[in-house]
Amino acid sequence: MPDELPIPEIPTATYRLQFNKGFTFNQAREIVPYLKDLGISHVYASPYFTAPAESMHGYDICDHNSLNAAIGTREEYDALIATLHTHGMGQIADFVPNHMGIVTPLNAWWMDVLENGPSSLFASHFDIEWHPVKEQLHNKVLLPMLGDQYGRVLERGELKLALDGGAFFIRYFQAKLPVEPRSCLMILRPAFERMTASETTPEARLEMQSIMTALEHLPECTQPLPERLEERAREKEIIKNRLARVCVECPPVLEIIDATMRDMEGRPGDAKSFDALDQLLGAQVFRLSDWRVAAEEINHRRFFDINDLAAIRVELPEVFEATHRLVMELIGNGSIDGLRIDHVDGLWHPRGYLQQLRQRWGEVLGDSDKADRAYLLVEKIVMGEERLRADWPVQGTTGYEFANEVTGLFIDSAAEKAVSDTYAKFTSATRRFEDIVYQTKLLTMRRALSSEVNMLGHMLSRLAVKNRWYRDFTLNALTDAVREIAACFPVYRAYLAPGEEPAQGDREAVLRAVLLAKRRNPSIERSLFNFLGEVLLGKYPQNLDDAGREAHMRFVLKFQQCTGPVMAKGVEDTAFYIFNRLVALNEVGGDPERFGMSPDAFFERCSRRLASHPHSMLATTTHDTKRSEDARARIAVLSEIPADWHKALRQWATNNRRFKRRVDGHTAPDANEEYLLYQTLLGAWPDEALTAETRDTFIARIQDYMIKAIKEAKVNSRWIQPNDEWESAVREFVHTILQPENHFVPAFAPLAAQVSRHGVVNSLAQLVLKSTVPGMPDFYQGCELWDLSLVDPDNRRPVDYEKRRALIASLPEDPADLMREWPDGRVKLFITRALLRMRAAHPALFQKGDLIPLTATGAFASSCVAFRRSLEGTSLIVVVPRLSCRIGFPPIGDAWKDTAITLPDGATGLVRDLFTGRETAPRAGALRLADVLRDLPVSVLVSAA
Repeated sequence: MPDELPIPEIPTATYRLQFNKGFTFNQAREIVPYLKDLGISHVYASPYFTAPAESMHGYDICDHNSLNAAIGTREEYDALIATLHTHGMGQIADFVPNHMGIVTPLNAWWMDVLENGPSSLFASHFDIEWHPVKEQLHNKVLLPMLGDQYGRVLERGELKLALDGGAFFIRYFQAKLPVEPRSCLMILRPAFERMTASETTPEARLEMQSIMTALEHLPECTQPLPERLEERAREKEIIKNRLARVCVECPPVLEIIDATMRDMEGRPGDAKSFDALDQLLGAQVFRLSDWRVAAEEINHRRFFDINDLAAIRVELPEVFEATHRLVMELIGNGSIDGLRIDHVDGLWHPRGYLQQLRQRWGEVLGDSDKADRAYLLVEKIVMGEERLRADWPVQGTTGYEFANEVTGLFIDSAAEKAVSDTYAKFTSATRRFEDIVYQTKLLTMRRALSSEVNMLGHMLSRLAVKNRWYRDFTLNALTDAVREIAACFPVYRAYLAPGEEPAQGDREAVLRAVLLAKRRNPSIERSLFNFLGEVLLGKYPQNLDDAGREAHMRFVLKFQQCTGPVMAKGVEDTAFYIFNRLVALNEVGGDPERFGMSPDAFFERCSRRLASHPHSMLATTTHDTKRSEDARARIAVLSEIPADWHKALRQWATNNRRFKRRVDGHTAPDANEEYLLYQTLLGAWPDEALTAETRDTFIARIQDYMIKAIKEAKVNSRWIQPNDEWESAVREFVHTILQPENHFVPAFAPLAAQVSRHGVVNSLAQLVLKSTVPGMPDFYQGCELWDLSLVDPDNRRPVDYEKRRALIASLPEDPADLMREWPDGRVKLFITRALLRMRAAHPALFQKGDLIPLTATGAFASSCVAFRRSLEGTSLIVVVPRLSCRIGFPPIGDAWKDTAITLPDGATGLVRDLFTGRETAPRAGALRLADVLRDLPVSVLVSAA
């Protein structure tokens, strides 16, 4: 094997890979040379620990300490790592500490909980409320996994019994649920009665009697005493082995048990025949229910509102150790060089977790200083002026904020009124985005997360009873207060911790939420909100004892864990699909009402990042973005041509009106959905001519996207209650208008071509900015070429790496040809490669170099963004366009007229363009853009000396 090249401690550029059964360790290994040639320093891997084989994303992890067999073996994983190291590349791994997938027997912890309830050795690993408000769920786990109401499912005969290896199971289609051991007597007793009149041996009958006696003496599942836990865990396995053995040694025993189970399963049409199975199910430590009842009654914390993902209590030392064994092994042997922590806001105490992680990292490496420098990111969404916590031991976030900042740079703020008027006239929409957010967060808490809110209401009620000033508040009033404060919370969560004073940012967030809740609810007693505000800020009554303080803080931490899911489901997954004014702004962590960002504001954010988190990831497309970087760059162009957009909308709507259908007295799609559809088409429209095959594929993608968007908006259809007729009408509308014989396509083509051309300019500009401003750029798989993907799963389609290899080999000597042939994507690939190779050659310049914005003058000064980065005598100058419609396409050469950028310090030396090699001399301390952007619309200039 060749000698390994050194791996940068801090990545110079990462490349996100989405591992699943369709993209394995072996396939990743094959593209390592390509990624190295591209200039990537680290692969940024999606979760690859054990998850269901069909998982396409890996976040439904069900065993942290083994690799996903569908992705590859340990040997194949090690071979990938060896190949990376041979090429001087490392790996950043995506790690999931907050939750686990629970719909598969692969999750041994969860299966043990379902079998043993509070007596499970893993009962404390999950965030389960064993004594919820609903008495019938005491010491039980609600499993909302049925496709219909329990009684209907039962009497249709869909629930089956099985015996496997001496253990009984309940089967529901592919699901396999363990039977509580003591309740197995309900099967074995009637089976034993049959055995007395059968041909079974006396020894078998005696053994069966002994097995039943052992089950009768097994500690009950509601006795979670340490000594009883160990006894139960040991004895139940011995009993299973004995039952398995007697079934093998005396086959008639197995036949009798099987016949007994078949009788217990009941006969459809005979309701009474299901009584025995109903009784057995009632004796389990789980209660099966229709999946739709989860929102109101579920008693374990989930990931958001996803019933298949159960939260784990990683704040407990034993859970931390149990979930981090393999990842620490991989860190220790050098397989993993950095981590991305998924959904950090879901953790009990994020900073505490991160500190513990760093500590274990140091112990594994035997070097705490090296561990402190190791690359660690958090998936944290910061909103507005919120900042990443300075006391978190991380290099930064995963870059959602940058995606919004750079998109805002390409929005023409001057067009806000025109675009808003067009949207209002077309859709009759009048609500402000902040009002929509308030309503959708309330909707989320009443529907998807009502159980979590009700639990908080009961916790708060118990606190109020102990406070003489607030004990008269009713449970309903307190629950309403929780709901209103959460609906008005301005950020994803606060971070109050036990024994600490609230940080200024937390205090401001809570006080703002209290103020907004009062304004939106003038009829509610103001002191109710004051009380909750005091609780959230840790203001204890003077006479509160230690137990009361602990209960107080437990409520605060639980509330903080709840506001993130409320924000995510209410805003990202609902409001973003309702407020469609300009959907380029509807991105995770973004504010669609903020119409654009000035260059000054953009540079201020860049300087702030350089000062606080210079290695923070910069992302423009991720696996979670609502649309890809190139689709977003196209849609942004509409802000530059509001009159053309307005005119085209009217024309298209008039042409397509006849293809709509009346559903329940309304026209489908409605105006807001149609408005979203046209923007989506402009963002995703392919540059190459559609063939019959590619048209069908494209139509299917748009149909699937629109149905998902409609369900997320929850206006005309929902995931829980689909409106099949409405969805059918929308699918039909999309299919019909995109047929070649329809007048819409030729009417659509001119604006689509204009948006596409200027979207290309935006895309190249944001690519250059991402690769040169402070921070570490990440490239989502396949985005080195034009990528017009929409929200997942559209963005997880296979990537054609053979095509990319071939295009690199075909790059021309004259880069000017690339711009003339821009639809093939080689211009983006070429610029990406050149930038990343420069970053690899000068890591210190990009990690530490200062940033100085440069002033532009001339006819198109407002359409130019320029800055210098320098460090210890090495410097570069970056020049990119924005709002290029006013310049024309392509915005190169003399199209810039007299526009120039003023150089700092009166620089006079020659500069060389990184992409073209063209040298330019400043004139009177300035560079003319007509010279600098002679061949390409973007430029990175280095000293020609």
